[in-house]
Amino acid sequence: MDASRRQQYLDAMGITRYVMREPAATGYPRDAVESGVVAPASLPESGRPAAADISELQPDWAALKTRVASCTACELHASRTRTVFGTGDESAQLMIVGEAPGAEEDRQGEPFVGRAGQLLNAMLHAIGLAREAVYITNILKCRPPGNRNPTAEEAAKCRPFLMQQLSLVKPKVMLAVGGVAAHNLLETDEAVGRLRNRIHYYGEDCTPLLVTYHPAYLLRRPEEKAKVWQDLQKLYGILHGD
Repeated sequence: MDASRRQQYLDAMGITRYVMREPAATGYPRDAVESGVVAPASLPESGRPAAADISELQPDWAALKTRVASCTACELHASRTRTVFGTGDESAQLMIVGEAPGAEEDRQGEPFVGRAGQLLNAMLHAIGLAREAVYITNILKCRPPGNRNPTAEEAAKCRPFLMQQLSLVKPKVMLAVGGVAAHNLLETDEAVGRLRNRIHYYGEDCTPLLVTYHPAYLLRRPEEKAKVWQDLQKLYGILHGD
């Protein structure tokens, strides 16, 4: 992507000045203190959730989509219009995880649509990625009534589906957007502001995971967009490192 087009996307995010740092030549930065890396061994057990049991799920996309569409494991199935499975490149290097479908997502059956989705698209374009080149999903596949946060039980019921999506995509890095996604993936109640700007590791394969603010939050607090650009720079470095 040329510099002028990238600047257009940054303008759409409300960021007009930036410095792109080169990715580390050896992949992850050598200086873990400077880069904010959190090594897997240094994470508490609560920061490295055990993989859910997915032994009963079929190991292919078609079967998994059918299973999700017919799921009645929690009460959310009674109020949903449709399930919101996920969208994008099923072998993407980047997997984005949000919280749960909203009203428009429930109607369309696709995550991150509307104004928040448009801002997410601009965030991706700012580091040279099209929406179609990443895989996007949520902690929950059904909309909670009134757009409330998912309960712990609902998230637990949906976790096997998310784990199977992760095992099928096999991304190079994950991005958790918003507190609900970060708290469920990392099993912590730390604020997003404390979780961001670090590299966490998720699942049995220790997939690098970054945390950033949700686009809907940025629409309410545009002054936080500069911090998100820092997170996107770190994400760019991982994607383009060795």
